[in-house]
Formats: sequence, structure tokens, C-alpha cells
Amino acid sequence: MRPGAPRRGPAGQRPASPAQPSAAMAAAMSGAVDLAALKARNEAAARAAEAPLPAAGTAVIDVTEAGFQADVLDRSFQVPVLLDLWADWCQPCKQLSPILEKLAAEANGAWVLAKIDVDANQRIAQALQVQSIPAVFAVIGGQLVPGFQGALPEAQIREFIDAVIAAGQEAGLPGASGQPTDEPAAAEPPPEPEDPRFTAAEDALEDGDYAVAIERYQAILAQEPANVDATLALGQVRLMQRLESVDPQAAAKADAAPDDVDLQLAAADLSLAANDVPGALDRLLQAVVRLSGDDRDRVRQRLLDFFELLGPDDPRVPPARRQLTRALF
Repeated sequence: MRPGAPRRGPAGQRPASPAQPSAAMAAAMSGAVDLAALKARNEAAARAAEAPLPAAGTAVIDVTEAGFQADVLDRSFQVPVLLDLWADWCQPCKQLSPILEKLAAEANGAWVLAKIDVDANQRIAQALQVQSIPAVFAVIGGQLVPGFQGALPEAQIREFIDAVIAAGQEAGLPGASGQPTDEPAAAEPPPEPEDPRFTAAEDALEDGDYAVAIERYQAILAQEPANVDATLALGQVRLMQRLESVDPQAAAKADAAPDDVDLQLAAADLSLAANDVPGALDRLLQAVVRLSGDDRDRVRQRLLDFFELLGPDDPRVPPARRQLTRALF
């Protein structure tokens, strides 16, 4: 995951939960967590809203670094996009890719297969932290969804694709139903008005004033303690604020000083921002075992913050929660 800026939602409406934690792919490609991610995401959504749905003949496309924004990010606001990372020398890729291409052709436009040659597009592979190929990811509304590595049987691939399509429908993507593009779509209800409290908080965030943004999200929670949007946004902004002052060498220093709680927390923040979710969680879980007293409680609280950011649907959260419980009790 690469944490992105909070999304502005309509009043009283919770944004659809992606299968993967909030992740601004634009930030992943730039290698930084900053307000550019929010701007890029909003601009991509706006472009997608004005663009026609993908034509029937575009179920499979070749994607390059130059076209990643339009072909993957923008398109993912219309239909889910599956990323197939491959190379000519990869034998398992030659088993997997034909299956994906066949399923994409059968999908009636419900999703698009984006094929990425990792040798020709190394920055994409690096941003996605691909360790081996073939590797498959999905992007839904700008959110990265972890997939699988290796050549799986077709039945298992279909199960993954079914879950991706369901997530796209839950997110309200206009093309995720697979409705033929030459038939008019059903009329959409008018969007609900934006919540001015979130607008004010996001204005502060766009100005780079994290402290004010935090105050405004806290004010929302003071009125509505169960507001999920404000809770998630508050956690994201706090992480962004912490990252401003984090030593880039915190991970190496934390490895050399395992009992320094400040270094462990900083290193975990860096790992989370770099999309190394397992590394972030494992570092904190190990610290909980080693530390005691107030230091242990600080680490426990940071873990709980991470769990909130990742969301209950993230498959890495339940086992990490169980490990935390065993370490504490």
C-alpha cells in the first residue's frame, strides 16, 4: 500500500471500500507520498467521467510507462484493470497470458487486461515491487489490489477475476457490469452534495497544513464518533504528517537499535509508505514482543492505527491482529 490523501465524499455517504487499502498509484509511480496523489486521483476520476467506456475491441491492451496514467489509472475509474506483468523469456508467462486474454475477451467489457513487459517498463515493475513474474494485480478506481504470482489454474484465476468485478461493482464503476457499450446505461441518480466539513479539511490538506486538516477531521469525529470516512482520513493525514519529519535512514538505524521505540515506529511508517505492508506489520509485532510498559503500548497503538488504515477487508489484518493478541496476552 502507498497511502494516498483522503477522498472527498458526499455528505453521509461512505466511499466504497476497495479490496486493497487506500493507495494512490500516481504516488507509487512518482515514488513519493504527497499531495500530488490527491490531485492526480481527482483529475483521473474527472477524465474518466467524461470519457466513453472502453470499446469491445480493447479488452486486451499493451501498456507502457508513458501510457500508464491514461491506460491504467484513468481507465480504472470506468472498469477494473488487471495488470499482467510478463517478459519474453518467462515460460510461466506463456501459460498464464493466454488464459487471461481469453477471459478478458469473454468478459464483455467488464474488465480490461493491461499487459506490461517488465523488461521494457522497469519503473512500473519497481513501483509495484514485483519480485517474480508472471505477476497479476488489479486497479479499481485508482486503488491497487494485490493479485497473485505464477501461472494458476484457470478456475482459480476466474475466482480472482470474479472478486475483482464484484469490487468494481461495489465501487460503482460504470463499466464493471459488463453491459455492452452500444447500449445506453441506466440513468444514474444525481450525486449527493459534498459534505462542507470534509471540503474544509481537504482544502487545508491541499494547502499542506496537516495540523489544520487534523483539527477539522477531529471536529467531525467529535460530532460523529462513528464516521468511518473521517476516521480513515484522520489516520492518513497523521501518517503523512509523520512522514514529513522521518529520517530516510530510520530503517537501518532501527535495525541497529531494536529497542529504540521511536526508530521502530519511524521505520514502520516508512515501510508502510513504501507499500511494504508485511514489513511494517512484522517490525511492530516483533517490537511488541521485545518491549514493555509505555513503549510496548505505543507500538500497540501504532499497529491499531495501521489496521484502521488498511481496513478490515485487507487479508493481512486478521492474522496480524491474532499475533498482536498472542503477544499481549
